[in-house]
Amino acid sequence: MSNSSMPYEFLEDIATADIAFHAWGKDLEELFIAAGDATINVMIDNLDALALKETRTFTLENDELDMLLFNFLQEFVYYKDSELLLLRAQQVQIEEKNGEYHLSAVTQGETLDLERHEQRVDVKAVTLHRFQLEKTDDGWTAMVILDI
Repeated sequence: MSNSSMPYEFLEDIATADIAFHAWGKDLEELFIAAGDATINVMIDNLDALALKETRTFTLENDELDMLLFNFLQEFVYYKDSELLLLRAQQVQIEEKNGEYHLSAVTQGETLDLERHEQRVDVKAVTLHRFQLEKTDDGWTAMVILDI
C-alpha cells in the first residue's frame, strides 16, 4: 500500500505485541502443566482438539525455579517452531538435588492442523518481562508474558 503523497509507510513485523497470562496450581508440577497449556492455548483455540499422537520427553535443570519454568515454556515454543508440534504436558516431575532443580517432562500432542485447530496467534517467545513465579498459601502461581 504505497501512496507517494504520504511521507511515511507502515512496516509490519517490526514492533512486537504480547499477551500475558496468570497460571496456578496446588504444587509446582500442576502449575507447570497449567502454564504449558496456557502457552499452547494462546496459539490454538481448543486444547481438547489436540490428539495425543506424538510424544516428546525432555529434561531441564536450573538453579532458579523461575528460570526452570521459563525454559520449560520455551520448549513448547521450540517444538512448535522446529516441528510444528503442539504439545501438552502429561507429566512433570521436579526435584531438587544439591541446589539444582531437575525437571523431567512427558508431553504429547500433534502437528498443527489448520483444518481442525483454530489458530489464534503465533507465539514467538516467552519473555522475562514481569515474569514471576511465587509460592502462595494455596500452592504456586505464575505470571507470564508471551511475545506474539
